[in-house]
Amino acid sequence: MAHLTKTNSDLVARVRRIAGQVNAVERSLQTEASCAEILHLVAAVRGAVNGLLDEIIADHIQAHVASPELNDAERAAGAEELMAVIRRYSK
Repeated sequence: MAHLTKTNSDLVARVRRIAGQVNAVERSLQTEASCAEILHLVAAVRGAVNGLLDEIIADHIQAHVASPELNDAERAAGAEELMAVIRRYSK
């Protein structure tokens, strides 16, 4: 997905924040935090990952499906890639 290079630093920063959130879950488990606290942290991680996925999907649609510079075959390939990701994610 070469089109992501313009926003790679932003995406990497998001991934690092997500990694920090996952580390917080690990620390909470190790210190035997309450179930409610751990669930809250896990929900935050899930929300952050969903936000990252949404951003990458939007970028993919703009670059590989909706761009007026694409021919029909390129649009079809971009749409097929997106459908494969959505199928995997929705399982």
